[in-house]
Amino acid sequence: MNIFLIGYRCTGKTSVGRSLAKRLGWSFVDTDVKLMDEHGQKISEIVDTKGWAAFRKMEKQVIKYVCKQDRHVVATGGGVVLDEENVKRMKDCGVLVWLKATVDTIGNRMAEDPLTQDFRPSLTSKGGVIEEIEEMLFIRNPYYEKAMNLIVVTDLIGIEDVCDTILLKLEKTIHLDPSPDRDPKTTKNK
Repeated sequence: MNIFLIGYRCTGKTSVGRSLAKRLGWSFVDTDVKLMDEHGQKISEIVDTKGWAAFRKMEKQVIKYVCKQDRHVVATGGGVVLDEENVKRMKDCGVLVWLKATVDTIGNRMAEDPLTQDFRPSLTSKGGVIEEIEEMLFIRNPYYEKAMNLIVVTDLIGIEDVCDTILLKLEKTIHLDPSPDRDPKTTKNK
């Protein structure tokens, strides 16, 4: 089984994913980073030179690869759920956790992140960041909602609290026993 973190940009997928994987003793994969490593280009360069359709095709190959793994926490790209095959593959080998945040939270996090330009090329022709976020959330939220098994709102809680919430929900819903030697009291906040 794998845990797939889905959601829009800057909702905490990579930060939460790293921490959650460490706490579980599982491997962590960021599909955007894996894609960039495999193709030797930043996402912005791929989109600029080959377009979004080519990027989505590359992303689909990364999802195929990751879905053959087990006991991985996977931070996915924000648009991964737009492809029904991606969603089916992920559901077949794991659970999908939607990390959700408000427009303001996402905008603030994007502004503070120095990697935004390389990792987050514009998705629309909108002039402002906030307008683009609003438009994309309007389009994508139904996809996230349909794909998800669990949801965690990340606006006002820290990374470790998000991890605690995910683990609690997983333990209650699917009786997750992630590691035979995992003791939640000793792995919390490490």
